[in-house]
Amino acid sequence: MTRRRILVINPNSSASVTAAIDDAVAPLRIAGGPEIEVVGLAEGPPGISSQRDADSVVMPLVGRVSRDDADAFVLACFSDPGLHAAREAAGRRPVLGIAECGIFRALMLGERFGVIALSPSSIRRQQRMVRVMGVDSRYAGSWSVGASAAETAGADIRGRLIEAGRALVTQCRADVVVMGCAGMASHRAAIAEAIGVPVIEPAQQAVAAAIGAVLLNT
Repeated sequence: MTRRRILVINPNSSASVTAAIDDAVAPLRIAGGPEIEVVGLAEGPPGISSQRDADSVVMPLVGRVSRDDADAFVLACFSDPGLHAAREAAGRRPVLGIAECGIFRALMLGERFGVIALSPSSIRRQQRMVRVMGVDSRYAGSWSVGASAAETAGADIRGRLIEAGRALVTQCRADVVVMGCAGMASHRAAIAEAIGVPVIEPAQQAVAAAIGAVLLNT
């Protein structure tokens, strides 16, 4: 029997972000479970920092999904770029966006969630997203760390991520924090320990949901 496969696509071209995502989902590579392949998008920008960046990767993502025979797909960017177009291209195969999955998981763990954002333009996209999802009444807000996606994968950014998470808890009254970039993955445990509330790494949540969808054929 052919082993089933989940393709996780980082829509930017940053190798360090792709590596961070691969490390984050490593615990989900379980015996008997689907293969989890993590790839970058060569056509993508170095990071998704604006709406224009997000829009620019929609058709390359659709093309990649259309050509690939994976059993499920995860779009590993917190803007969920091209999510609905990719779902059309995938047919009945599941396509999961990490923002959607991360936010839904946060709603299970607390009353108000906050998001650690890359930049002010990221905050505007996140505000639109939660409004479209219909969960804005439980959105405490987003807090920018003023960084690129690639910078979040390095060790030097950890202190700023912790400060942002703490501000979301103390100033915005969030009781769950969602990491707003897949490149932040390696910092999740340290942030959670420092701020004392659950911290969601959205790529992990999306891949976990994809595993369930593949194993249950839903």
